[in-house]
Amino acid sequence: MDFSWIIPYRDLLLHGAVLTCVLLAISVTLGFGIAILLAVAQVGRSRFLRIAAKSYCTFFRGTPLLIQLWLIYYGLGSYLPHIPGLRGSFLWPVMREGVFFAAVALTLNFAAYQGEILRGTLLAVPKGELEAAKAAGMRPGMVLRRIWLPRAIRIGLPTFAGEVILQLKATPIVFSVTVMDLYGAAYKIRQDTLLVYEPLILVATFYVTLTFFITQVFKRFENALPTSR
Repeated sequence: MDFSWIIPYRDLLLHGAVLTCVLLAISVTLGFGIAILLAVAQVGRSRFLRIAAKSYCTFFRGTPLLIQLWLIYYGLGSYLPHIPGLRGSFLWPVMREGVFFAAVALTLNFAAYQGEILRGTLLAVPKGELEAAKAAGMRPGMVLRRIWLPRAIRIGLPTFAGEVILQLKATPIVFSVTVMDLYGAAYKIRQDTLLVYEPLILVATFYVTLTFFITQVFKRFENALPTSR
């Protein structure tokens, strides 16, 4: 085993590792926010919103992430330059990069899976708790914010941890749209050094370490929450 290449390529590896973490953080944070809207829409009274949210989840859960990424990168990417005023705005330096499209694809995909999970946990909250909150004079919006949604998140927390880990393992796909994440850095190192296993071993070690960290964070968070309200 030869790992002498780590020092010469340390900047590239560090950039790739940071970019992987950034993509994970963005897609999980924004995706979970969208997932809440999707879940609430699916258990709400509006038939239109239920159908729209269900269709969204069905599409993104029923098609490969790679196809979604390419559709967004090549489809949306070819349309954006034609939007009047966009190329001269402060947004263009960000929106023209592959990282932007990768973040969008990962976020939308994560939201679909989380939306379905959260829908199930919303339905799993005991109806007695909701009825008690309404009897206490809470309005529907307050019931959702203070009782229903927190209880649903608490129920689904172990599943959410697994989904975040799966999202981490999905990030290497962004290399297919020229984003130099950690896997992309390892791929370049393999081409430059002709080493097959060592760069992949380093990348695998990084993912295992980050997975362990994510697991511990969720475990601590779960233990800190009360078991009942």
